[in-house]
Amino acid sequence: MTRTAEILTAAVGIVLVVCAVSATQSWLDRHFLPSFFMPRQWYVLIETVVRISVAAVGVLAFVCRSGIARIVTHTPRDVALAVLAAVLALGAGELTLRYLQFGPTEWLSSEEEPRRRPDPRLGWVLVPSRTGHSVIGGRSIDYAIDSAGYRTRQVDDPVDPARPTIVFAGESVMFGEGLSWDEAIPAQVGSMLGVQSANLAVHGYSSDQMYMRLEQELPRFQRPQAVVSIFMTVLFGRNLDEDRPHLGDGLIWLPAEPSSRLSSLAHLLVPYRADRTVERGIRVTRAALRATVDLALARSATPLIVVPQFGPEDPAERALRRRVLDDTLPLLLVTVDADWRLPWDRHPNPRAARVIANAVAQRLRRR
Repeated sequence: MTRTAEILTAAVGIVLVVCAVSATQSWLDRHFLPSFFMPRQWYVLIETVVRISVAAVGVLAFVCRSGIARIVTHTPRDVALAVLAAVLALGAGELTLRYLQFGPTEWLSSEEEPRRRPDPRLGWVLVPSRTGHSVIGGRSIDYAIDSAGYRTRQVDDPVDPARPTIVFAGESVMFGEGLSWDEAIPAQVGSMLGVQSANLAVHGYSSDQMYMRLEQELPRFQRPQAVVSIFMTVLFGRNLDEDRPHLGDGLIWLPAEPSSRLSSLAHLLVPYRADRTVERGIRVTRAALRATVDLALARSATPLIVVPQFGPEDPAERALRRRVLDDTLPLLLVTVDADWRLPWDRHPNPRAARVIANAVAQRLRRR
């Protein structure tokens, strides 16, 4: 029995060392996608520390295999109790997380501003006819949402669908997280061009959710002049989430796929993506962006996909962006200073939003 335990311990140690050595940076870049919330250098540092730690545990298990085997075989009751305690702890954790009722990965808390509410097709939308308040970077920000669920200057100043309008589809960056109404990209572009802007962006949206919302809302506008959407390589990972209503191949609508709360938490902490998952995400994202462009063209509106890039684009981000974006799409790559972000936040600050808005306005003005 002791000999068997020793062999198993040694095997585990060898496997851990092989895994640590095999997980090269190129392999990690393929399976752990760029993050919006963490700088690239931090991401690489964490990955390196984890690799070293796994290798160290593997070496320790191999070297100390005899001692570990003796402990396991001479105290089987204690080992069994430890395993039972771990299983019970996992069960208790799952029940606790279910009681707390966390939402999908991109909408964990119902108390976040601007407030959202469930939507059977899109997953969630903004709560209409409401003004939310948030303090970000030491500034008090008001988020006014009109009766249609669009961000506006004031609740009683709704978007008029009969007027010529530039329609903006997006997520928190396009919405203007941490920015006043006048500082947000849609409002600035509208002001620069003298055309009403309609901010359809919703926090946490993926590319397919942006498309579905645009498909639902664009028919309301009688005179759309342009449709501006957004793609950020560092947010591509959310396009792969399936814990929300999403689109599959062929842009077929699919309901949210239920999973255990512990599994969702583990995925949030260790966002590993299989090759087939990434490839499917690339196909669906391409199709959603193309369909977004087609929606605009069908209404004789100018389509534009703005691609903000903070600081120099590293090779891993560039490779992923080129795999996702089709050169035939109407793209606008805008590079802004990496430091132009809100304090203690990764969203664009007013200066960055101004640069992006100016680039969008110049492109649309030429069209």
